[in-house]
Amino acid sequence: MLKPGGAEEAAQLAPRRARALAPAPVPRPVLPDVSPASARLGLACLLLLLLTLPARVDTSWWYIGALGARVICDNIPGLVSRQRQLCQRYPDIMRSVGEGAREWIRECQHQFRHHRWNCTTLDRDHTVFGRVMLRSSREAAFVYAISSAGVVHAITRACSQGELSVCSCDPYTRGRHRDQRGDFDWGGCSDNIHYGVRFAKAFVDAKEKRLKDARALMNLHNNRCGRTAVRRFLKLECKCHGVSGSCTLRTCWRALSDFRRTGDYLRRRYDGAVQVTATQDGANFTAARQGYRRATRTDLVYFDNSPDYCVLDKAAGSLGTAGRVCSKTSKGTDGCEIMCCGRGYDTTRVTRVTQCECKFHWCCAVRCKECRNTVDVHTCKAPKKAEWLDQT
Repeated sequence: MLKPGGAEEAAQLAPRRARALAPAPVPRPVLPDVSPASARLGLACLLLLLLTLPARVDTSWWYIGALGARVICDNIPGLVSRQRQLCQRYPDIMRSVGEGAREWIRECQHQFRHHRWNCTTLDRDHTVFGRVMLRSSREAAFVYAISSAGVVHAITRACSQGELSVCSCDPYTRGRHRDQRGDFDWGGCSDNIHYGVRFAKAFVDAKEKRLKDARALMNLHNNRCGRTAVRRFLKLECKCHGVSGSCTLRTCWRALSDFRRTGDYLRRRYDGAVQVTATQDGANFTAARQGYRRATRTDLVYFDNSPDYCVLDKAAGSLGTAGRVCSKTSKGTDGCEIMCCGRGYDTTRVTRVTQCECKFHWCCAVRCKECRNTVDVHTCKAPKKAEWLDQT
């Protein structure tokens, strides 16, 4: 209840309370005068910053190899819609694709084990190889070729082994045929290379066919080289029929060769890869320089020169060679002079324990002695700090 005269006092205090509760006015910022020259300089700095920001590295179906049996189509990063459709429709084939991915990565690492770039994969990285694949280099050409070959090899093998419900042995090798040794009958179970190539082309090429740029054209060409490399090493296996193995009749079938032969072949193609540029219409290639030979259908092709991979370079995806084991006596790419890029090497003496003088004991046991061998291990020195900072 208000005291006498309280209403008039409250009315007088109300405006003051309202002013006290009102937010303080925000001072208007005073902008400095900017000359046109300064504005242009600022815009140039902004554009330079945008150009130096790291480009996005696209994920790839290659990551299926890291998932093992846990292939869930909606959770595989990097698949385009066509690849996801094939994954959902043929989940059993995706398991074969995953096995093929692990196989071709192992083969890639075997082929380049003595090189500065050694096909290193990055753990828990959906791009598998990181930024090194952004450059249209020889290494990218090899990876695309052998990845495509790995899918063909794995699916073809799975078909013939009865692991897939949609394919089996090659249905086209029937009837009689002739080779240098004479006539034979097709029989047995020929590896179904036709299905392997067809599915690999539909799945692996799907992303490149959607993009339709110069890099996609390069990838499609190298993918095809990988597929044809597997077909190139199909071998003829035969079984003889006749009295005492006289081989008067033969039954033959086509079989896949070991994937190492495909890897060796593509490694030679890598050494002889052809540098090209895309034609103006973007439909074909032409030699990068006058006097360079033209690429054939069996050549790996690339656009960009490779970095030297000597030092850690995050922008190029190079991990460098610091700490890599090298050979002191070799004059090849595994030698310390080449592997360490002239930086020198450290030598550590280590003792290795191996089994030796193994003997078989009746029954059913092999017993070995432990032999100790002291060896020198040479590892590449790290670059000087200033040199390393220039590349990171």
